[in-house]
Amino acid sequence: MNIVCLDMEGVLVPEIWIAFAEATGIPELRLTTRDEPDYDKLMRHRLAILKEHGLGLPEIKRTIAGIGLMPGAKAFLDELRSLTQVIILSDTFEQFATPLMEKLGWPTIFCNTLEVAENGEITGYRMRVAQSKLATVKALQSIGFETVAAGDSFNDLGMIRASKAGFLFKSTEAIRAANPDLPAFEAYGDLLAAIKAVL
Repeated sequence: MNIVCLDMEGVLVPEIWIAFAEATGIPELRLTTRDEPDYDKLMRHRLAILKEHGLGLPEIKRTIAGIGLMPGAKAFLDELRSLTQVIILSDTFEQFATPLMEKLGWPTIFCNTLEVAENGEITGYRMRVAQSKLATVKALQSIGFETVAAGDSFNDLGMIRASKAGFLFKSTEAIRAANPDLPAFEAYGDLLAAIKAVL
């Protein structure tokens, strides 16, 4: 039995932190997992900037409320879900993802959670498990699923390479160049066709 594992940000919805950087005018918040492979380092950087500027979850949620889906994402996901089981594996947080999952028709998502003080300050975060995307793919395989994975960032490479088929989607030139053996697509139709071919 097959199950498709998709990244969320950069694949189905725009990057939340980039949108927040633009909303606040703080360019240092534009860094994502496309730029920094060390997720803990990236999050510590983000939390320090939020604290420095007195920003917290309420401000980020206001930005997320205005984020739409990437054009074609809902139709792509709907068709894919009509063919096979799909799980979104993301290093985002429940508090960020919920309104976006509503726009996508409530697909299943496995992600992490933020630690938030009563005043809305983000004081920390809890990862569901170390190397959550790779760990999830391995766990699915251990209970009889064959996985197919697609993503755009450094933190997607583990699940992509561990799957029976894996694809880069809307990735950076640097990541594509460093992984020339991985098929890379820019259009949902091409990604859907590639996934269908291995189901």
